[in-house]
Amino acid sequence: MAVYGFRRGVTGRIVLRVDEVEKGLLTALLTQLVEFVEPDGELPDDPLAQLVGIDPGAETPDDPALARLFPDAYHDDPEAAAEFRRFTERSLRQTKVANATTALQTLARSGEKVTLTADEATCWLGAITDLRLALGSRLGISEESLEELAALPDDDPRVATYHVYDWLTFLQESLVQSVMP
Repeated sequence: MAVYGFRRGVTGRIVLRVDEVEKGLLTALLTQLVEFVEPDGELPDDPLAQLVGIDPGAETPDDPALARLFPDAYHDDPEAAAEFRRFTERSLRQTKVANATTALQTLARSGEKVTLTADEATCWLGAITDLRLALGSRLGISEESLEELAALPDDDPRVATYHVYDWLTFLQESLVQSVMP
């Protein structure tokens, strides 16, 4: 696996060089992200709710990774948190899916050199952040656990996931540096 990260090209566009393994891994992760956060197909019966994107059945997710991606807005007020979620969750899910889909499309149209517009780079930032949040919640990552996870023995079942998380962290950092003027 080659490690290049994102860079700003001479034309001002953002460029990511990926080998076949990296491209396959990114494609698999982004596809899983879309499947994970995609809103279910059921729309509310209320035509007004459908029109404005209100999700009357939205609840705090039981899955820790989904709860990390869609946290409660008000931790001390469950009623206010439920009301906020009702008005925002469907749109947040759609945005996360759109970001990951854009990243998938840029990978599909490219060979080993992925060239991004500014808007596409923004979508990539959102998608990589979501991937890191989901993986980080699965690994139980915190400031205190980072050193422990970095020192995992090769036979630990979490080691591969941690390495992917670490690689995504590198990609995210290189992308942020590339989009900054």
